[in-house]
Amino acid sequence: MALLTKAPKGTQDLLPSQSHKNQYVENQMLEIAGNFGYKEIRTPVFEHTELFHRSVGDTTDVVQKEMYTFTDKGDRSITLRPEGTAGAARAFLEHGLFNEPLPQKVCYLTSCYRYEKPQAGRLREFHQFGVECFGTAEPSADAEIISLADSIFAFLGVTGLSLEINSIGCPECRKNYHKALKEYFAEHKDKLCPTCLDRLERNPMRILDCKSPVCSEIAAGAPVVIDYICEDCARHFETVKKYLDAMNITYRINPRIVRGLDYYTRTVFEFVSEQIGAQGTVCGGGRYDGLMDELGGAKTPSLGFGMGIERLLLLMEAQGVDFPEAKACDICIVSAGENAGLKAAEIAFDMRNSGISALTDISGRSVKAQMKFADKMKARYTVVIGDNELESGKVIVKKMSTGETEETSLETLAEDFMSISIRQSMDEIGTALDGIDINGFKI
Repeated sequence: MALLTKAPKGTQDLLPSQSHKNQYVENQMLEIAGNFGYKEIRTPVFEHTELFHRSVGDTTDVVQKEMYTFTDKGDRSITLRPEGTAGAARAFLEHGLFNEPLPQKVCYLTSCYRYEKPQAGRLREFHQFGVECFGTAEPSADAEIISLADSIFAFLGVTGLSLEINSIGCPECRKNYHKALKEYFAEHKDKLCPTCLDRLERNPMRILDCKSPVCSEIAAGAPVVIDYICEDCARHFETVKKYLDAMNITYRINPRIVRGLDYYTRTVFEFVSEQIGAQGTVCGGGRYDGLMDELGGAKTPSLGFGMGIERLLLLMEAQGVDFPEAKACDICIVSAGENAGLKAAEIAFDMRNSGISALTDISGRSVKAQMKFADKMKARYTVVIGDNELESGKVIVKKMSTGETEETSLETLAEDFMSISIRQSMDEIGTALDGIDINGFKI
């Protein structure tokens, strides 16, 4: 039979054999962010298109070429979110979070959508962990948010990342930089691509991000922004570095890291790996003190970062990082006959309500087939219920890894199982530790 359709290009299915890895990474991200005072925010998967024109910038490739935009039935222009910051910032303003104690710290796990050429680490539907800190201009906040990302990588066991930082100054000190860029690129106008020719007058910093090999080669010789930052911005950047030094976070200054939008200010940073090909940036962020103004709110200094989940998992797998095993089934209740099947369903229901993972036969399999199924599902324990067990009121609980068995009452199986499991696990731990010498003392 021919398959009706396949997943759209640039998307992928997350299968049960892999999903536990994503869950592990995402849960750790939320927990670590919580340790820094960040609370989860959830925003719509689509927004009014003008939000992204303002927040992402109409001279960017994202807005010009990559956004999924459509007109809805109310004749409104709607766009699937290409990133997470804009929605979080809009929610901050719309719901008056600026009236709450500042800074407001939010984090999110979100799907994003960009129409671009799919490749390793780059999909049209991808997932992002992000944090946003609204309401502080202090350089200590810049360093703290960098340390948050660093803590996530360290906890997950990711190595070989390079933290690259830069300062792109403020709008005032960037005026001289824009002037220098225009003068430099004007000398190469005949070689620039049509898109960069348009950017030359409107936003010359965007030329520095052009993917064209010719434009990239020209941009390599362009002036660097850090040479043009004002005294206040330079002082801010020096303080950020002092805080990073105090936390023993290694970094290097990369004067080529820029953001081509006016509301981005001062600190920008990236965590980069050379192990996942061209898409080496696993996390990128910085300060955007001018965004709230752009969205119609009061001036609110802010900063944040985005971390690509797919790229991070790609890197972790390339490095052979150990993931916890997927949670195995606690017990498989094998039944023989209709009455036994009813009893198995009753017991399983009680177990599940007590937090125990329990499987019963819902496919009409034979006892032998059910046992094979239990083995394939890596069930930790099995118990068989048949006519004899129903009559005697006794069942045998078997630990699959050791073959160890224990008899218990059928009627109290749901209550007894947890203590049986804990007791046998403690016995195994005691056996494993038996004879181990710790500082001269034998256990």
